[in-house]
Amino acid sequence: KVRRELPVVLFTAYADIDLAIRGIKEGASDFIVKPWNNQKLVETLQAAASSAQQGRKTGNKKEPVNTPALYWGESKSMQQLRTLIEKVASTDANILITGENGTGKEMLAQEIHRLSTRKEHSMVTVDMGAISESLFESELFGHERGSFTDAYESRPGKFEAASGSSLFMDEIGNLPLAMQAKLLTVLQNRKITRI
Repeated sequence: KVRRELPVVLFTAYADIDLAIRGIKEGASDFIVKPWNNQKLVETLQAAASSAQQGRKTGNKKEPVNTPALYWGESKSMQQLRTLIEKVASTDANILITGENGTGKEMLAQEIHRLSTRKEHSMVTVDMGAISESLFESELFGHERGSFTDAYESRPGKFEAASGSSLFMDEIGNLPLAMQAKLLTVLQNRKITRI
């Protein structure tokens, strides 16, 4: 017998946003990518079970989301976007936000962060177009003392600074392909190595 009230957590080896979105749209409560941190795995499963239990107590399928700080408008497309954002915000999936300049990509990222489990920490923002190729790895991944000239002390990069929070990488499409490949590896493996 299928019990529709049971929460579903999607486990996958592929950190694919389309797969995450499809899973969330079809009712998964969260999305976990291999390899996972055991503590995070247990917390995710406990949160899903707790949410389902709370939903049974209140008679709702899930807790209503607080009134958003972002004004969404009334159009069907904006309401669809809002529903999607509310679903993916609770996951640890990498999210690609596309759109023309001035369409509110950063505002959308802030709303995703505000609705996430990481909201207690400040979101870290980095303008990818402003980082030179020579500083790319040091800025994003950090560096160890003595790893290059003028590296007098170890310094964490933006990924470490955003640990436990959200990292918004603005203008990611402006990166040269070689730098995009390095970034893709980090996003897929969810591990960084300081230089």
